[in-house]
Amino acid sequence: MDQRVVDFIHALRARGVRISLAESIDAMRCIEIAGVADKQFFRSALRASLVKEPRDLPTFDELFPRFFGLDTPPSLHQPGSGMSPEEREQLERMLQQMLASLTPEQLRRLFEMMMTGQGMSGGQMRQFLSENTTAMQMVTGFQPWATRRALRELHFDRLEQLLQELLERLRQAGVSEAALQQLEQEARENRAALAQQIGKEVGNGLQQYEAGERRRRPIEDLQDRPFEELQHQNDDDMRAVINRLAAQLRTRVALRQKRASKGALDAKSTIRANLRYSGVPLDVRYRHKHLKPRITVICDVSGSMRAVTGFMLMLVYALQDQISRTRPFVYYRTIADVQADFQRLRPEEAIRVVPERVQGGPWQTNLSECLATFTRDHLDAVDRRTTVIFLGDGDDHLSPPNPRAFEIIKRRAHRVVWFNPEPPYRWGRDDNHMHIYGPMCDAVHHVSNLRQLVAAVDGLFP
Repeated sequence: MDQRVVDFIHALRARGVRISLAESIDAMRCIEIAGVADKQFFRSALRASLVKEPRDLPTFDELFPRFFGLDTPPSLHQPGSGMSPEEREQLERMLQQMLASLTPEQLRRLFEMMMTGQGMSGGQMRQFLSENTTAMQMVTGFQPWATRRALRELHFDRLEQLLQELLERLRQAGVSEAALQQLEQEARENRAALAQQIGKEVGNGLQQYEAGERRRRPIEDLQDRPFEELQHQNDDDMRAVINRLAAQLRTRVALRQKRASKGALDAKSTIRANLRYSGVPLDVRYRHKHLKPRITVICDVSGSMRAVTGFMLMLVYALQDQISRTRPFVYYRTIADVQADFQRLRPEEAIRVVPERVQGGPWQTNLSECLATFTRDHLDAVDRRTTVIFLGDGDDHLSPPNPRAFEIIKRRAHRVVWFNPEPPYRWGRDDNHMHIYGPMCDAVHHVSNLRQLVAAVDGLFP
Protein backbone atom coordinates (compact mmCIF):
# COMPACT_ATOMS: atom_id res chain seq x y z
CA MET A 1 0.00 0.00 0.00
CA ASP A 2 2.86 2.40 0.82
CA GLN A 3 4.31 1.98 -2.68
CA ARG A 4 0.90 2.61 -4.24
CA VAL A 5 0.56 5.84 -2.24
CA VAL A 6 4.04 6.91 -3.39
CA ASP A 7 3.10 6.19 -7.02
CA PHE A 8 -0.14 8.13 -6.52
CA ILE A 9 1.78 11.16 -5.20
CA HIS A 10 4.16 11.04 -8.17
CA ALA A 11 1.18 10.89 -10.55
CA LEU A 12 -0.34 13.96 -8.88
CA ARG A 13 2.95 15.84 -9.16
CA ALA A 14 3.22 14.87 -12.83
CA ARG A 15 -0.19 16.45 -13.40
CA GLY A 16 0.95 19.74 -11.83
CA VAL A 17 -0.25 19.31 -8.22
CA ARG A 18 2.33 20.78 -5.85
CA ILE A 19 3.13 18.32 -3.06
CA SER A 20 6.15 18.80 -0.79
CA LEU A 21 8.11 16.07 0.96
CA ALA A 22 6.60 17.13 4.29
CA GLU A 23 3.09 16.80 2.85
CA SER A 24 3.94 13.33 1.53
CA ILE A 25 5.05 12.32 5.02
CA ASP A 26 1.84 13.79 6.45
CA ALA A 27 -0.15 11.65 4.00
CA MET A 28 1.60 8.49 5.23
CA ARG A 29 0.85 9.44 8.84
CA CYS A 30 -2.78 10.10 7.96
CA ILE A 31 -3.05 6.63 6.43
CA GLU A 32 -1.61 5.08 9.59
CA ILE A 33 -4.34 6.79 11.61
CA ALA A 34 -7.23 6.46 9.15
CA GLY A 35 -6.48 2.94 7.94
CA VAL A 36 -7.85 1.56 4.69
CA ALA A 37 -10.95 -0.25 5.90
CA ASP A 38 -13.23 2.75 5.41
CA LYS A 39 -12.69 3.75 1.77
CA GLN A 40 -14.32 7.17 2.09
CA PHE A 41 -12.39 8.03 5.25
CA PHE A 42 -9.15 6.89 3.59
CA ARG A 43 -9.87 9.08 0.54
CA SER A 44 -10.70 12.12 2.70
CA ALA A 45 -7.50 11.70 4.70
CA LEU A 46 -5.38 11.61 1.53
CA ARG A 47 -7.16 14.58 -0.02
CA ALA A 48 -6.81 16.70 3.13
CA SER A 49 -3.06 16.03 3.35
CA LEU A 50 -2.16 16.32 -0.35
CA VAL A 51 -4.46 18.91 -1.94
CA LYS A 52 -4.02 22.58 -1.02
CA GLU A 53 -5.82 24.36 -3.86
CA PRO A 54 -9.43 23.85 -5.02
CA ARG A 55 -8.32 23.74 -8.66
CA ASP A 56 -6.38 20.51 -7.92
CA LEU A 57 -9.43 18.65 -6.62
CA PRO A 58 -10.58 17.41 -10.08
CA THR A 59 -7.10 15.96 -10.70
CA PHE A 60 -7.20 14.17 -7.34
CA ASP A 61 -10.69 12.85 -8.01
CA GLU A 62 -9.64 11.59 -11.45
CA LEU A 63 -6.50 9.76 -10.32
CA PHE A 64 -7.69 8.34 -6.98
CA PRO A 65 -9.87 5.56 -8.45
CA ARG A 66 -7.02 4.49 -10.75
CA PHE A 67 -4.75 3.77 -7.79
CA PHE A 68 -7.25 2.91 -5.05
CA GLY A 69 -10.33 1.65 -6.88
CA LEU A 70 -12.63 -0.69 -5.01
CA ASP A 71 -10.98 -4.10 -5.02
CA THR A 72 -14.26 -5.97 -5.31
CA PRO A 73 -15.73 -7.87 -8.27
CA PRO A 74 -17.93 -5.86 -10.63
CA SER A 75 -21.66 -6.13 -10.15
CA LEU A 76 -22.65 -8.99 -12.45
CA HIS A 77 -26.03 -10.58 -13.06
CA GLN A 78 -26.65 -14.26 -12.43
CA PRO A 79 -28.02 -15.31 -15.83
CA GLY A 80 -31.05 -17.58 -15.81
CA SER A 81 -32.94 -15.89 -12.99
CA GLY A 82 -36.12 -16.03 -15.11
CA MET A 83 -35.91 -19.75 -15.76
CA SER A 84 -37.82 -22.53 -14.09
CA PRO A 85 -35.86 -24.98 -11.88
CA GLU A 86 -35.83 -27.55 -14.71
CA GLU A 87 -34.55 -24.98 -17.20
CA ARG A 88 -31.85 -23.83 -14.77
CA GLU A 89 -30.72 -27.41 -14.34
CA GLN A 90 -30.44 -27.77 -18.12
CA LEU A 91 -28.48 -24.48 -18.28
CA GLU A 92 -25.97 -25.62 -15.62
CA ARG A 93 -25.50 -29.02 -17.27
CA MET A 94 -24.93 -27.64 -20.77
CA LEU A 95 -22.68 -24.87 -19.45
CA GLN A 96 -20.46 -27.41 -17.68
CA GLN A 97 -20.26 -29.48 -20.85
CA MET A 98 -19.11 -26.48 -22.87
CA LEU A 99 -16.61 -25.36 -20.23
CA ALA A 100 -15.08 -28.83 -20.01
CA SER A 101 -14.11 -28.80 -23.68
CA LEU A 102 -13.39 -25.09 -24.08
CA THR A 103 -9.89 -23.79 -24.80
CA PRO A 104 -7.84 -21.66 -24.28
CA GLU A 105 -7.99 -21.37 -20.51
CA GLN A 106 -8.42 -17.58 -20.42
CA LEU A 107 -11.45 -17.79 -22.70
CA ARG A 108 -12.95 -20.58 -20.57
CA ARG A 109 -12.52 -18.37 -17.45
CA LEU A 110 -14.17 -15.37 -19.10
CA PHE A 111 -17.10 -17.42 -20.40
CA GLU A 112 -17.61 -18.91 -16.95
CA MET A 113 -17.72 -15.44 -15.35
CA MET A 114 -20.11 -14.16 -18.00
CA MET A 115 -22.53 -17.07 -17.57
CA THR A 116 -22.37 -17.50 -13.77
CA GLY A 117 -22.05 -13.87 -12.61
CA GLN A 118 -19.03 -14.72 -10.42
CA GLY A 119 -16.48 -12.04 -11.29
CA MET A 120 -12.93 -11.28 -10.16
CA SER A 121 -11.77 -8.64 -7.75
CA GLY A 122 -9.47 -5.89 -9.00
CA GLY A 123 -6.37 -7.68 -7.75
CA GLN A 124 -7.47 -10.99 -9.27
CA MET A 125 -8.19 -9.31 -12.60
CA ARG A 126 -4.76 -7.65 -12.63
CA GLN A 127 -3.16 -11.03 -11.97
CA PHE A 128 -5.31 -12.63 -14.68
CA LEU A 129 -4.30 -9.96 -17.21
CA SER A 130 -0.62 -10.19 -16.26
CA GLU A 131 -0.61 -13.95 -16.82
CA ASN A 132 -2.62 -14.01 -20.05
CA THR A 133 -1.90 -10.76 -21.90
CA THR A 134 1.02 -8.50 -22.78
CA ALA A 135 -1.00 -5.32 -22.20
CA MET A 136 0.06 -5.10 -18.54
CA GLN A 137 3.73 -5.13 -19.60
CA MET A 138 3.31 -2.30 -22.10
CA VAL A 139 5.57 0.70 -21.50
CA THR A 140 3.99 3.00 -24.08
CA GLY A 141 0.59 3.42 -25.66
CA PHE A 142 -2.76 4.79 -24.60
CA GLN A 143 -5.57 3.06 -22.78
CA PRO A 144 -8.09 2.33 -25.62
CA TRP A 145 -5.40 0.76 -27.80
CA ALA A 146 -3.95 -1.28 -24.91
CA THR A 147 -7.44 -2.43 -23.92
CA ARG A 148 -8.22 -3.61 -27.44
CA ARG A 149 -4.95 -5.51 -27.43
CA ALA A 150 -5.81 -7.21 -24.13
CA LEU A 151 -9.31 -8.17 -25.34
CA ARG A 152 -7.85 -9.59 -28.53
CA GLU A 153 -5.32 -11.70 -26.65
CA LEU A 154 -8.10 -12.98 -24.37
CA HIS A 155 -10.22 -13.98 -27.41
CA PHE A 156 -12.97 -11.77 -25.98
CA ASP A 157 -14.82 -11.57 -29.30
CA ARG A 158 -15.53 -15.33 -29.16
CA LEU A 159 -17.81 -14.86 -26.15
CA GLU A 160 -20.69 -13.84 -28.42
CA GLN A 161 -20.21 -16.95 -30.54
CA LEU A 162 -20.16 -19.18 -27.44
CA LEU A 163 -23.27 -17.49 -26.07
CA GLN A 164 -25.18 -18.12 -29.29
CA GLU A 165 -24.05 -21.77 -29.27
CA LEU A 166 -25.31 -22.20 -25.69
CA LEU A 167 -28.62 -20.52 -26.51
CA GLU A 168 -29.12 -22.82 -29.49
CA ARG A 169 -28.52 -25.91 -27.36
CA LEU A 170 -31.02 -24.68 -24.77
CA ARG A 171 -33.54 -23.88 -27.50
CA GLN A 172 -33.27 -27.40 -28.83
CA ALA A 173 -33.76 -28.71 -25.28
CA GLY A 174 -37.12 -26.92 -25.11
CA VAL A 175 -36.30 -23.86 -23.02
CA SER A 176 -38.88 -21.09 -23.57
CA GLU A 177 -37.99 -18.23 -25.87
CA ALA A 178 -38.76 -15.61 -23.19
CA ALA A 179 -36.29 -17.24 -20.78
CA LEU A 180 -33.67 -17.39 -23.53
CA GLN A 181 -34.07 -13.70 -24.34
CA GLN A 182 -33.64 -12.76 -20.68
CA LEU A 183 -30.62 -15.06 -20.42
CA GLU A 184 -29.08 -13.46 -23.50
CA GLN A 185 -29.62 -9.93 -22.19
CA GLU A 186 -28.12 -10.70 -18.76
CA ALA A 187 -25.11 -12.46 -20.31
CA ARG A 188 -24.41 -9.51 -22.61
CA GLU A 189 -24.62 -7.07 -19.69
CA ASN A 190 -22.08 -9.24 -17.84
CA ARG A 191 -19.83 -9.24 -20.90
CA ALA A 192 -19.96 -5.43 -21.08
CA ALA A 193 -19.11 -5.18 -17.34
CA LEU A 194 -16.13 -7.50 -17.80
CA ALA A 195 -14.87 -5.47 -20.76
CA GLN A 196 -15.16 -2.30 -18.68
CA GLN A 197 -13.23 -3.89 -15.78
CA ILE A 198 -10.49 -5.08 -18.14
CA GLY A 199 -10.17 -1.60 -19.63
CA LYS A 200 -10.00 -0.05 -16.17
CA GLU A 201 -7.26 -2.40 -14.95
CA VAL A 202 -5.23 -1.95 -18.16
CA GLY A 203 -5.50 1.83 -17.74
CA ASN A 204 -4.44 1.57 -14.10
CA GLY A 205 -1.42 -0.46 -15.14
CA LEU A 206 -0.36 2.12 -17.70
CA GLN A 207 -0.92 4.97 -15.24
CA GLN A 208 1.12 3.34 -12.49
CA TYR A 209 3.93 2.46 -14.89
CA GLU A 210 4.04 6.03 -16.17
CA ALA A 211 4.14 7.40 -12.62
CA GLY A 212 7.07 5.13 -11.81
CA GLU A 213 8.82 5.94 -15.06
CA ARG A 214 8.56 9.68 -14.43
CA ARG A 215 10.02 9.14 -10.99
CA ARG A 216 12.97 7.19 -12.40
CA ARG A 217 13.59 9.41 -15.42
CA PRO A 218 16.54 11.71 -14.63
CA ILE A 219 15.99 15.43 -14.95
CA GLU A 220 19.39 15.75 -16.61
CA ASP A 221 17.96 14.08 -19.73
CA LEU A 222 16.08 17.30 -20.48
CA GLN A 223 17.99 20.00 -18.60
CA ASP A 224 20.70 20.47 -21.21
CA ARG A 225 18.56 20.25 -24.33
CA PRO A 226 17.90 23.48 -26.26
CA PHE A 227 14.48 25.00 -25.71
CA GLU A 228 13.46 24.48 -29.33
CA GLU A 229 13.79 20.71 -28.79
CA LEU A 230 11.85 20.75 -25.52
CA GLN A 231 8.77 22.29 -27.10
CA HIS A 232 8.17 18.96 -28.87
CA GLN A 233 8.26 16.96 -25.62
CA ASN A 234 5.16 15.58 -23.93
CA ASP A 235 3.39 18.30 -21.90
CA ASP A 236 3.06 16.07 -18.84
CA ASP A 237 6.77 15.22 -18.96
CA MET A 238 7.78 18.87 -19.14
CA ARG A 239 5.37 19.86 -16.38
CA ALA A 240 6.89 17.17 -14.19
CA VAL A 241 10.44 18.37 -14.97
CA ILE A 242 9.55 22.01 -14.25
CA ASN A 243 7.88 21.04 -10.97
CA ARG A 244 10.90 19.02 -9.86
CA LEU A 245 13.33 21.79 -10.79
CA ALA A 246 11.14 24.32 -8.99
CA ALA A 247 11.04 22.10 -5.90
CA GLN A 248 14.85 21.88 -5.87
CA LEU A 249 15.18 25.62 -6.39
CA ARG A 250 12.55 26.36 -3.73
CA THR A 251 14.49 24.26 -1.22
CA ARG A 252 17.74 26.11 -1.92
CA VAL A 253 16.05 29.51 -1.71
CA ALA A 254 14.23 28.65 1.52
CA LEU A 255 17.49 27.48 3.09
CA ARG A 256 19.28 30.69 2.14
CA GLN A 257 16.41 32.79 3.46
CA LYS A 258 16.42 30.87 6.73
CA ARG A 259 20.14 31.49 7.15
CA ALA A 260 19.67 35.18 6.29
CA SER A 261 16.52 35.66 8.38
CA LYS A 262 18.29 38.25 10.56
CA GLY A 263 19.70 40.12 7.60
CA ALA A 264 23.36 40.93 6.85
CA LEU A 265 25.67 42.20 9.55
CA ASP A 266 25.70 46.02 9.70
CA ALA A 267 29.27 46.75 10.84
CA LYS A 268 28.93 50.54 11.11
CA SER A 269 25.73 50.38 13.14
CA THR A 270 27.22 47.67 15.39
CA ILE A 271 30.32 49.79 16.12
CA ARG A 272 28.23 52.87 16.91
CA ALA A 273 25.86 50.91 19.15
CA ASN A 274 28.73 49.42 21.17
CA LEU A 275 30.77 52.59 21.82
CA ARG A 276 29.25 52.66 25.30
CA TYR A 277 30.72 49.18 25.89
CA SER A 278 34.24 50.32 24.90
CA GLY A 279 33.83 48.76 21.49
CA VAL A 280 32.98 45.26 22.76
CA PRO A 281 30.27 43.99 20.33
CA LEU A 282 27.60 43.14 22.86
CA ASP A 283 24.81 44.61 20.73
CA VAL A 284 25.07 43.21 17.19
CA ARG A 285 23.06 45.09 14.56
CA TYR A 286 21.85 43.78 11.20
CA ARG A 287 20.70 45.36 7.99
CA HIS A 288 17.14 44.11 7.75
CA LYS A 289 15.76 43.70 4.30
CA HIS A 290 12.81 42.11 2.53
CA LEU A 291 13.74 38.53 1.74
CA LYS A 292 11.08 37.82 -0.85
CA PRO A 293 11.52 39.78 -4.08
CA ARG A 294 8.84 41.44 -6.15
CA ILE A 295 9.14 40.43 -9.77
CA THR A 296 7.85 42.00 -12.96
CA VAL A 297 8.62 39.80 -15.95
CA ILE A 298 8.34 41.18 -19.49
CA CYS A 299 8.40 38.33 -22.03
CA ASP A 300 8.77 38.23 -25.79
CA VAL A 301 6.09 35.91 -27.26
CA SER A 302 7.21 36.05 -30.88
CA GLY A 303 7.44 32.69 -32.63
CA SER A 304 11.09 32.08 -31.80
CA MET A 305 10.61 32.92 -28.12
CA ARG A 306 7.39 31.15 -27.10
CA ALA A 307 9.05 27.95 -25.90
CA VAL A 308 11.46 29.63 -23.48
CA THR A 309 8.77 32.11 -22.39
CA GLY A 310 6.48 29.24 -21.46
CA PHE A 311 9.14 27.52 -19.37
CA MET A 312 10.14 30.79 -17.70
CA LEU A 313 6.58 31.64 -16.65
CA MET A 314 5.91 28.10 -15.43
CA LEU A 315 9.07 28.21 -13.33
CA VAL A 316 8.31 31.62 -11.86
CA TYR A 317 4.76 30.64 -10.91
CA ALA A 318 5.99 27.38 -9.39
CA LEU A 319 8.03 29.59 -7.01
CA GLN A 320 5.17 31.81 -5.89
CA ASP A 321 5.66 30.99 -2.22
CA GLN A 322 9.16 32.52 -2.48
CA ILE A 323 8.06 35.67 -4.34
CA SER A 324 6.23 38.58 -2.77
CA ARG A 325 4.46 39.66 -5.97
CA THR A 326 4.57 38.73 -9.64
CA ARG A 327 3.37 40.88 -12.54
CA PRO A 328 3.67 39.19 -15.97
CA PHE A 329 3.67 41.12 -19.25
CA VAL A 330 4.01 39.79 -22.80
CA TYR A 331 5.00 41.73 -25.88
CA TYR A 332 5.26 41.30 -29.64
CA ARG A 333 4.19 44.23 -31.76
CA THR A 334 2.12 45.41 -28.75
CA ILE A 335 2.43 44.77 -25.01
CA ALA A 336 -0.21 43.48 -22.56
CA ASP A 337 -0.59 42.83 -18.83
CA VAL A 338 -1.58 39.15 -18.49
CA GLN A 339 -1.83 38.92 -14.70
CA ALA A 340 -5.57 38.21 -14.93
CA ASP A 341 -4.94 35.16 -17.11
CA PHE A 342 -2.55 33.65 -14.56
CA GLN A 343 -4.98 34.37 -11.73
CA ARG A 344 -7.81 32.65 -13.61
CA LEU A 345 -5.97 29.68 -15.16
CA ARG A 346 -3.20 27.24 -14.33
CA PRO A 347 0.19 28.51 -15.57
CA GLU A 348 0.42 25.82 -18.29
CA GLU A 349 -3.06 26.80 -19.51
CA ALA A 350 -2.41 30.54 -19.30
CA ILE A 351 0.77 30.16 -21.36
CA ARG A 352 -1.29 28.92 -24.30
CA VAL A 353 -3.63 31.92 -24.04
CA VAL A 354 -1.38 34.91 -23.39
CA PRO A 355 0.13 35.19 -26.91
CA GLU A 356 -3.38 36.05 -28.11
CA ARG A 357 -3.36 39.17 -25.93
CA VAL A 358 -0.88 40.97 -28.19
CA GLN A 359 -0.69 41.74 -31.89
CA GLY A 360 2.13 40.59 -34.09
CA GLY A 361 3.29 38.57 -37.03
CA PRO A 362 6.47 37.36 -38.72
CA TRP A 363 9.26 39.92 -38.26
CA GLN A 364 6.96 42.36 -36.45
CA THR A 365 8.59 42.55 -33.01
CA ASN A 366 8.42 46.17 -31.85
CA LEU A 367 10.34 46.31 -28.57
CA SER A 368 10.87 50.07 -28.75
CA GLU A 369 7.17 50.90 -28.92
CA CYS A 370 6.37 48.30 -26.26
CA LEU A 371 8.85 49.94 -23.89
CA ALA A 372 7.23 53.31 -24.54
CA THR A 373 3.77 51.85 -23.86
CA PHE A 374 4.99 50.19 -20.66
CA THR A 375 6.48 53.40 -19.26
CA ARG A 376 3.26 55.26 -20.13
CA ASP A 377 0.65 52.76 -18.91
CA HIS A 378 2.23 50.20 -16.60
CA LEU A 379 4.89 51.85 -14.44
CA ASP A 380 2.77 51.00 -11.37
CA ALA A 381 4.15 47.44 -11.80
CA VAL A 382 7.65 48.70 -10.86
CA ASP A 383 8.85 50.14 -7.56
CA ARG A 384 12.06 50.27 -5.54
CA ARG A 385 11.56 46.64 -4.36
CA THR A 386 10.87 45.23 -7.82
CA THR A 387 13.25 43.18 -9.93
CA VAL A 388 12.33 43.60 -13.59
CA ILE A 389 13.16 40.63 -15.81
CA PHE A 390 13.25 41.05 -19.56
CA LEU A 391 13.01 37.72 -21.37
CA GLY A 392 13.70 38.12 -25.07
CA ASP A 393 16.28 37.92 -27.81
CA GLY A 394 16.60 41.73 -28.05
CA ASP A 395 15.37 41.87 -31.64
CA ASP A 396 13.34 44.87 -32.81
CA HIS A 397 12.26 44.58 -36.44
CA LEU A 398 10.14 47.74 -36.68
CA SER A 399 11.87 50.49 -34.65
CA PRO A 400 15.25 51.80 -33.49
CA PRO A 401 16.21 51.13 -29.83
CA ASN A 402 14.54 53.10 -27.07
CA PRO A 403 17.16 53.51 -24.30
CA ARG A 404 15.27 56.47 -22.81
CA ALA A 405 12.24 54.34 -21.88
CA PHE A 406 14.53 51.55 -20.67
CA GLU A 407 16.35 54.04 -18.42
CA ILE A 408 13.04 55.16 -16.89
CA ILE A 409 12.29 51.56 -15.92
CA LYS A 410 15.80 51.06 -14.54
CA ARG A 411 15.70 54.18 -12.35
CA ARG A 412 12.40 53.11 -10.85
CA ALA A 413 13.28 49.41 -10.26
CA HIS A 414 15.44 47.75 -7.65
CA ARG A 415 17.22 45.72 -10.35
CA VAL A 416 16.84 45.07 -14.07
CA VAL A 417 18.08 41.77 -15.48
CA TRP A 418 17.83 40.32 -18.98
CA PHE A 419 17.47 36.64 -19.92
CA ASN A 420 18.43 36.04 -23.54
CA PRO A 421 18.30 32.58 -25.22
CA GLU A 422 20.20 33.76 -28.30
CA PRO A 423 23.96 33.10 -28.40
CA PRO A 424 26.01 36.18 -27.44
CA TYR A 425 27.68 36.39 -30.87
CA ARG A 426 24.28 37.50 -32.28
CA TRP A 427 23.82 40.32 -29.80
CA GLY A 428 24.08 43.67 -31.52
CA ARG A 429 23.88 42.34 -35.11
CA ASP A 430 21.27 43.31 -37.68
CA ASP A 431 18.02 44.19 -35.85
CA ASN A 432 19.30 43.02 -32.45
CA HIS A 433 19.76 45.79 -29.86
CA MET A 434 21.33 43.89 -26.96
CA HIS A 435 24.45 46.03 -27.36
CA ILE A 436 22.25 48.99 -26.30
CA TYR A 437 20.13 47.40 -23.57
CA GLY A 438 22.67 44.94 -22.14
CA PRO A 439 25.06 47.50 -20.62
CA MET A 440 22.08 49.23 -18.96
CA CYS A 441 21.09 46.06 -17.07
CA ASP A 442 22.33 44.97 -13.69
CA ALA A 443 22.88 41.48 -15.10
CA VAL A 444 22.49 39.69 -18.44
CA HIS A 445 22.16 35.90 -18.61
CA HIS A 446 22.41 33.62 -21.61
CA VAL A 447 19.62 31.03 -21.11
CA SER A 448 19.47 28.50 -23.94
CA ASN A 449 18.35 25.50 -21.83
CA LEU A 450 16.64 24.66 -18.56
CA ARG A 451 19.88 24.37 -16.58
CA GLN A 452 20.91 27.91 -17.49
CA LEU A 453 17.38 29.22 -16.89
CA VAL A 454 17.21 27.71 -13.39
CA ALA A 455 20.65 29.11 -12.54
CA ALA A 456 19.57 32.57 -13.72
CA VAL A 457 16.33 32.49 -11.72
CA ASP A 458 18.25 31.24 -8.67
CA GLY A 459 20.37 34.38 -8.86
CA LEU A 460 17.27 36.55 -8.32
CA PHE A 461 16.95 35.43 -4.73
CA PRO A 462 19.23 36.72 -1.96
